[in-house]
This record gives sequence, structure tokens and C-alpha cells, in this order.
Amino acid sequence: MPHLTRRDFLATTSALAATAALTPSALAQPPVPIPQPPLPRRTLRKAVMFGMIQAPDGATLTDKFQMLRDTGFEGVEMDSPGTIPLPDIKAAASKTSIKVHGLVDSVHWRIPLNAPSSAARAEAVNALATCISDAKQLGATSILLVPAIVSKDLSYEDAYSVTTAVLRDQVAPLLKGSGVKVSIENVWNNFLLSPLEAARYIDEINGLKAGGSAKPEAADLPFCFHFDIGNVINFGWPAQWINTLAHRISRLHIKDFSRKKRDKEGLWKGFEIELGQGDADWPATMAALDRIGYSTLPAGNWATAEVSGGDLNRLKAISAQMDALFAM
Repeated sequence: MPHLTRRDFLATTSALAATAALTPSALAQPPVPIPQPPLPRRTLRKAVMFGMIQAPDGATLTDKFQMLRDTGFEGVEMDSPGTIPLPDIKAAASKTSIKVHGLVDSVHWRIPLNAPSSAARAEAVNALATCISDAKQLGATSILLVPAIVSKDLSYEDAYSVTTAVLRDQVAPLLKGSGVKVSIENVWNNFLLSPLEAARYIDEINGLKAGGSAKPEAADLPFCFHFDIGNVINFGWPAQWINTLAHRISRLHIKDFSRKKRDKEGLWKGFEIELGQGDADWPATMAALDRIGYSTLPAGNWATAEVSGGDLNRLKAISAQMDALFAM
């Protein structure tokens, strides 16, 4: 059965509704379609994780950024603290018009904010301070952060209370006036396992009443959510998370996950599929993004692929897959 796009579906249901409304004497007449409001124009801006770019030997950073531009991408996410000099990144971005829209804290898995010792927690905060400084210099507006790790030796309760205090009391002042947000990502760290809790966490570190509705000043708040679509499929449904997180989402990671492949071959094998071949339910996911206004913001919000990368042809394929998903 061919897949119906959202426009095909609306056109079909409109025609059926018009036919049902006709009297028997009017059935000989062609049905009159019910006018539908125009569909919102989606404005998502495509990006990739920097590590996905596999350029030929000897390729410069500018060459790598140009590969992105040539395959239909506008932006990239990079690590910080990192090893590539910031002037080199700025020069490559300027030459290719590729936007370094976000940075990823490169320390958070090794030293989370809920590390047992105060010295380690201070080191984690210092790494975030470097991220903020780098972001300001590069014009990036978001820092992806995994705030905590829950394990046998690191309790869930401490992960919540300790990181809430550190982010609100130590990191928020660093963000003030910077134009940079810290975006909390949902990952397999045994933390923030439901959308209700994730929303509450974001509200609390922003100093808002938990569960509060969107406010006009929400855009100025220092903490938000970096929603990874593929990461929730193992234990949830992306559209439900999007509906609950709503205005708190400031960034997207685009990937898929197959529960069938997970069950047959092992947990991590669930990610080894192409975009659109898993259980993300992209029509429902895209409809949810439309509903909260993320996918239709006039200036365009970022959607960053986090899948197996490759050479120029592979990047072209990923770009085309994303276009297909965003049209659903």
C-alpha cells in the first residue's frame, strides 16, 4: 500500500466528507471539496554531527564544511572543549556559510555534574564554562549536555538534586547575557526516563513552577531540552515526548531505532538502520513538531542528524532521507 503524505490524507478525507454530506438526488453531481487551511510551511534547518564527516585524506576543515554545503546541509554540531583551534573553525564556517549552531560538552560522560567529589564537579562546571565561551566566539547558541549518570554507585535521587542545584546556582550565572542555552539531552544514562519528569526537571532548573505552561519569556530562559528522537524509542514514543516537552525543546537529534532489530540482534543493533526504517513513526512525530511550532518557526529551527556518516555520497543520502521525513 503506498504511503499517504499528510496532504494526500487531508485531500482524501475532505472528499469523503463532502460525498457523505450529499443527498441522494445530488449524488450524480461531482463532490465539492471542503476548503482546507493551508498547511504550515516547515522550516527545519538540516545539520550533522561533525564526526559524521568522512573526508578524503588531506582534506582541510574548510573542505569538510564544504562537503556539508554541497550535500544540502546548513549547519554542524562540534565538541567543546575540543582540539580544533577556534580561529580555524570560524574561518571554515565563514568560507562555506556553514553554521556551527551548537556545541556538545565533550567532558560530560567522563565527568558528569553528579560526580561523587566536589573537585570533579568543579571540573565539570569548568568544562561547561569553556563550552559557553567557545559558543559565544563561534556564534553557537546551544550546548548539548548530559547532566548526570545514574548507576549502582550514583543514585537517581542524588543525580536529580545535585545537578539541579549545580545548574541553577553555578551554571545559570555563566549563561546570563551570553545568548547561549544549555540543552539537556535524553540519552541512555538511566536518568529522566519519562517526558513528565524531563519537563519538570527543565522547569525546576529554570526556577519555574514544575509543569508550568509556556510563557512569553521562555525564549530567554537558560536551560532547555535537546530532544533525541531515536533515543526514546526503546522505552517510549517520540510524539508523546514532543507533546509534553513542547516549548522546552530547543534542538533535535534526528535518528531512528528498530525495536524488531533490537529484539532479534541486541539492544544497540536497533540503531543500525536507515532513517525512516525504524519505529519513530515519522508522520506522527512531524505532526507533533508542527503542533508545538518547532518545525514551522519562520527563522527555522535546527534538526541535526546523528547517524552513521560517511563520504560525499553518504552525506547526500542522509540529506535526502531527512528531506523525505520532513515532508511527511
